[in-house]
Amino acid sequence: MADDVAPSTDEGGDRPPASLALILLISVLVVATCGLIYELLAGTLASYLLGDSVTQFSTVIGTYLFAMGLGSWLSRHVKRDELGVFLRVEVLIAALGGWSAAGLFLLFPIVSDFRIVLYALVLAIGVLVGLEIPLLIRILRHRFGFRELVSNVLTYDYVGALIASLLFPLVLVPRLGMIRTGFVFGLANVGVALALLYVLHRQRRAGVDLVAALLVAASLFVGLFYADRLQRWSEIAFYGEPVIHARSTPYQRIVITRLRDDLRLYLNGNLQFSTRDEYRYHEALVWPVLGRVANPASVLILGGGDGLAAREILHDRRVRHITLVDLDPEMTHLFRDTPQLAQLNQGSLSSPRLTVHNSDAFRWVREARGTYDAIIVDFPDPTEFSLGKLYTESFYHEVARLLAANGVMTVQSTSPLIAPRSYWTVASTLEAAGLSTRGYHAYVPSFGEWGFTLAAHRPIGNGVWLPPHLRFLTAATERAMFDFPPDMARRPTPVNRLDNQALVRSFAQEWAPYES
Repeated sequence: MADDVAPSTDEGGDRPPASLALILLISVLVVATCGLIYELLAGTLASYLLGDSVTQFSTVIGTYLFAMGLGSWLSRHVKRDELGVFLRVEVLIAALGGWSAAGLFLLFPIVSDFRIVLYALVLAIGVLVGLEIPLLIRILRHRFGFRELVSNVLTYDYVGALIASLLFPLVLVPRLGMIRTGFVFGLANVGVALALLYVLHRQRRAGVDLVAALLVAASLFVGLFYADRLQRWSEIAFYGEPVIHARSTPYQRIVITRLRDDLRLYLNGNLQFSTRDEYRYHEALVWPVLGRVANPASVLILGGGDGLAAREILHDRRVRHITLVDLDPEMTHLFRDTPQLAQLNQGSLSSPRLTVHNSDAFRWVREARGTYDAIIVDFPDPTEFSLGKLYTESFYHEVARLLAANGVMTVQSTSPLIAPRSYWTVASTLEAAGLSTRGYHAYVPSFGEWGFTLAAHRPIGNGVWLPPHLRFLTAATERAMFDFPPDMARRPTPVNRLDNQALVRSFAQEWAPYES
């Protein structure tokens, strides 16, 4: 075996060739893991900041793979010193990839066209990542036979991809968060460069490369140390309000802000409630249902992990038991165990009359047995396909199976003023599932005109009972909610099915002009 890595490189060395070869193969594993992590970070951030996860992930992945192909093509123009070029590529990737999440978060509130910045960064990182494997193959070509070389490099590359795909959703995002994850893997990239510089310190004049690597490493350590502060700065700029709680879970980004006496909950950047007017929303969500059921002894809530709908339902002494199904245990734990939030929902999540199931609603409904006198469906808006499935005919068929013969359900259905096609698509889909529907709407200042849809196995009447303690609803205002002026009147709409997800597309189109 030759003493040189390649004829065009200047390392020869006192260290055994096998040592360098092993480090380079381990480098394949590290760079493959880092490369996929940067791709996942970009896709996740794009879906978090821009919505529509399918579109964002598809375009980010496509752009990234194209850029990798471009980088592989450009590698042919590296005529000499492949190892030196590889070291510099690692340092550049460490800088761009390590700071990518923090940079994107910080730039989102201040740049006019965020997509240009996003895809320029994806292209740059992808081109650099595309250079890595061809350069490594050329560096290693004199240490292995061709078959052994290809199998070794591809094996380490694919194993790295598997490691990244498992670590990212299960460990990195929930435990480190996206900004800290970027810095950690940037340090892994620069660590590869530093390890190679150490092994080759007697064979190479690498003063500039070493200084650059150390400067990048130092910046990444500083970023890692201040990651929480960077996240807070970016979210304050994004929300325009002081952030008092922020947590990434395997399912979503939970942010709570407080400005004077106004507490707000955001999930993946979308406002869920403001304490100044949430009572309007939750009274409109709950009481038109309970008031139309003679004896709502058993109630099912799908979504509503903040416990605010449960708070309203527990005011009805006729209700003996509530079953609440919410995907994210962090949400229900947060609103159960944090004194300020538990005070807001009046301790509803600790009530002996309530049972919480942290489970995917689609799966839970399919497996559930028995019936409920009232069902409250309070999911976030269908901004992406994972949420859109909870507004489909298939899902409503399963929910209808759980609704008692004389029971009534309601579905949060977005704004009939801003998104009338989306709003009436919910009604069309419920009807396709065999239910009778009646739409209604209420003005909630934080959201504007907001819509709901009642559904039942029988035609839904006008008679309603309301308790005396309500702050918003009266018999007169309740009747007025069922009146739709022409600009919100019903129109022909498709049925939202799993195989078309028409609601997600119409929602994105109708809300696009209102995105900041």
